[in-house]
Amino acid sequence: MKYYKELLKLQCFTRADAIRLTGNTGTASSLLFDYQKKGYISAVKRNLYVAISLETGQPVASRYYIGSHITDGAYLSHHAAFEYYGCANQVFYEVYVSGEKRFAPFEYDDMTYRYIAPRIASGVTDRPDGVRVTDMERTVLDSIGDFEKIAGLEELLHCLELVPYLDEKKLLSYLPLYGKQILYQKTGYVLSHLKKELRLSNRFFEACEKKITKSVRYFYRGIEREPNHFDRRWQMFVPQNLMNLLSQGGGS
Repeated sequence: MKYYKELLKLQCFTRADAIRLTGNTGTASSLLFDYQKKGYISAVKRNLYVAISLETGQPVASRYYIGSHITDGAYLSHHAAFEYYGCANQVFYEVYVSGEKRFAPFEYDDMTYRYIAPRIASGVTDRPDGVRVTDMERTVLDSIGDFEKIAGLEELLHCLELVPYLDEKKLLSYLPLYGKQILYQKTGYVLSHLKKELRLSNRFFEACEKKITKSVRYFYRGIEREPNHFDRRWQMFVPQNLMNLLSQGGGS
């Protein structure tokens, strides 16, 4: 157990970390093999390991810590970020991870880790606990843009109801980076129903409106086959059930 305490401090580590720790390639290989056999460490995926608590027999790293260490520069995003901040209505068994380096989905400790290609690079923060995650403003915009792929509309709305505050300056600095008019429309429409709760000013929504052309958009694909409503302010067809969900959430 010569290196066990050092591995506990690392929580997650790679073979390169083991080589740096032992100072020798052969010793590192023997260490990884021996410690896995004895249950001191566990392989999360190829070339990623986690230290195991001898008291509980469980990984010492949380799913959030593991997710943000899958690759160099990896970070939590979308619903995983909402969960990390305590703003998720449901706990998912999928951890969404973004970053420059792609990886194939894999399962570890009853969790599926899934790569989501980032749309922008800004808005990533390093937390004191070692987790890298999108800030709340980037999380909200990513999730509004990708809700059809991740979590779904109802879960997104429930998450937004748990968000205590949004920095509109950050929102307005990130929105142009996505390069999509529809995101201004979706963001403006959804957040306008939570304006007071999120402490957003009229200036924010006016700024979003200025980016809208006369072209009409749809909130999501297939909406024309469902009961819907045309919102003139945001030049967009929105589902009737969305309006009901938003009104139930107490938005203005």
